[in-house]
Amino acid sequence: INIEIEKGEKVAIIGPNGAGKSTLFSHFNGLTEPTSGCVKIEGKPISFEKDELLKVRQKVGIVFQDPNDQLFAPTVKEDIAFGPMNLGLSYDEVEKRVEDALKMVGMENYEDKPPHHLSGGQQKRIAIAGIIAMKPELMILDEPSVYLDLAGREFLLKTIEELAETRPDLTIVFITQRIEDILPVFNRGMILKSGEIVAHGSRDEVLTEENLKDAFGLDIQLIKTEKGRLWTVIR
Repeated sequence: INIEIEKGEKVAIIGPNGAGKSTLFSHFNGLTEPTSGCVKIEGKPISFEKDELLKVRQKVGIVFQDPNDQLFAPTVKEDIAFGPMNLGLSYDEVEKRVEDALKMVGMENYEDKPPHHLSGGQQKRIAIAGIIAMKPELMILDEPSVYLDLAGREFLLKTIEELAETRPDLTIVFITQRIEDILPVFNRGMILKSGEIVAHGSRDEVLTEENLKDAFGLDIQLIKTEKGRLWTVIR
């Protein structure tokens, strides 16, 4: 796979189960080391030395598909504060980042709650807040709408739109099958199939019935909506 993602782009990597999406994203901040080739951040290859990986992970924040892979602290506040504290920020700055991140994801009054007592959707919001508080330059969201109900997916979309507006230089990469949940946000897309990019271009160029049918092996019908193109399966 050869791809370039420019600063400030909002890119969707789309594909069916087993396409290689999660394997690909795990290379973006050094969770997985390539067996060949390399990943470059700001033109510099990722080094797998401990101190260098820490620098990369300050720039590249990942929201995992399953919040249980990310949340570990006894309280919500401690979980979100963990990353900023490791950046060596002042207590007041950490407090502000936690407060702002919780407000952005609509979880202002959950600071003292244990994350494992929350619903799956609430845990997802806290996981996103933890990355927002780090203020990364690149944010990767792996299946961001998993575990969310309709209201939660709508709130997530509003949160991402607000984040994109307030930080236009923030690069966001979505790893997803649920294209409809992020339609208004991403402006470039790639379709991944069997470990290869089979379509690549603007949102409208990628989201064609032919491309989606080829990737997912299903008859697809695209319906134009106010927010973009919605796809439905014709069996």
